[in-house]
Amino acid sequence: MTYILAIDQGTTSSRAILFDANMQRAGTAQQEFTQYFPQEGWVEHDPEEIWDSVLTVCRDVMANTGVTADQIAGIGITNQRETTVVWDRGTGKPIHNAIVWQDRRTADICARYKQAGCEDDVTDQTGLLLDPYFSGTKVKWLLDTIPGARDRAKAGDLMFGTIDSFLIWRLTEGRSHVTDATNAARTLLYNIHKGEWSAEICDLLDVPLIMLPEVLDCAADFGKTALFGGEIAILGVAGDQQAATIGQACFQPGMLKSTYGTGCFALLNTGDTPVESKNRLLTTIAYQLDGKRTYALEGSIFVAGAAVQWLRDALQIIGSAEQSGELAMRADPNQNVVLVPAFTGLGAPYWKPDCRGAVFGLTRNSGRAEFARATLESIAYQTRDLWHAMQGDWGTDTEVTLRVDGGASASDWAMQGLSDFLGAPVDRPVMLETTALGAAWLAGMRAGVYPDQAGFSETWALDRRFEPELSEPERDAAYDRWKRAVAAAMAF
Repeated sequence: MTYILAIDQGTTSSRAILFDANMQRAGTAQQEFTQYFPQEGWVEHDPEEIWDSVLTVCRDVMANTGVTADQIAGIGITNQRETTVVWDRGTGKPIHNAIVWQDRRTADICARYKQAGCEDDVTDQTGLLLDPYFSGTKVKWLLDTIPGARDRAKAGDLMFGTIDSFLIWRLTEGRSHVTDATNAARTLLYNIHKGEWSAEICDLLDVPLIMLPEVLDCAADFGKTALFGGEIAILGVAGDQQAATIGQACFQPGMLKSTYGTGCFALLNTGDTPVESKNRLLTTIAYQLDGKRTYALEGSIFVAGAAVQWLRDALQIIGSAEQSGELAMRADPNQNVVLVPAFTGLGAPYWKPDCRGAVFGLTRNSGRAEFARATLESIAYQTRDLWHAMQGDWGTDTEVTLRVDGGASASDWAMQGLSDFLGAPVDRPVMLETTALGAAWLAGMRAGVYPDQAGFSETWALDRRFEPELSEPERDAAYDRWKRAVAAAMAF
């Protein structure tokens, strides 16, 4: 048998999944790692712990399945995007913890550049907004803050990368400093129209170009690793949301997917034309194959599944994420509790990094069930925000079906609520591991093991379609409550 090894390095855990020649899962290993919150609004990871977790899960899945390196045709990597690592070129050691995509510490830096009138030019080149979410200002903060870092960076002694670059550097034992176009497009440093690093923006943020990795297609020769008992080529890389778009076979303009993990990220394929958003969405690269860029509109929600984790870990009203739907079903239908889960600010279309979470509509009878329902409904409301913005930017009245994936998509209750509040069909595929599958397909296609785009699209299989059951007046009344709650949270 021939296999593809997918490394899925996420925000809270690292996973390794072996896919067989038929793109079916042959084995999975997973390991969580520590989340660090050194100050309010700051989120960090230890890059060494991430590296150790990736090594562990890859070795575990190979040991558990009995698959050896000579049976693996290639490795595909998908990763949490925007999370920023700077490391020493000579030693490979990070100079600081990784600054996670959720981190808000550079809000003041972004505000200063906005006040100076820089945002329009940044958006024109990168498709992004000046927000702490992206990597560029995180790199600036590291170089400004770590003693001697900027001088070392200018001398070529320091390297920057998102998590994919850091892992590839380690996997290839320092031979490859590379990334793919989708990850580069999330750094705030990459011109998505020219397909190159922006010297102007790097100069603006005082980030030396010499630090940056080489940018390749999503399916390319990224290097080889010999750390798993034999030499294996790394052949596919995509940021997690783009990998999910690929895994959902959203290859045609107008196709839309939404992934419900720690956050929620919706991508609408716009083909070979980058669409400039009028509704504060992001213009980004969906994937790049054979040197051709395909673009997408993206809406980014910072807190989705993380709100369910909050119910479990902070409030301790559920023992596992799976219990949230069961508990929500028992909520009093006459209560209208609304949660705005702005724990790390609000993403699209609001972009309010300083906003914080709030709960509205509490009564003396509000309890665990009402909190669970409000939490799951907040995911649907935020998706409707993105849905409306995308409809405005895409400019089409054609009915769009949303393809969903990620942990929360396994909940029938949550997906039915999503369809109800959108007033549109929601399709859940048989294969929910679409992020890892997307990375695996890139590597397998490059290796000649898996079919081309058309052949891969034919393998997509529907598990269940959810159709809206809520009446339009009920839907609109609920959404109006959400909009008022968001306005109040931002005002506070």
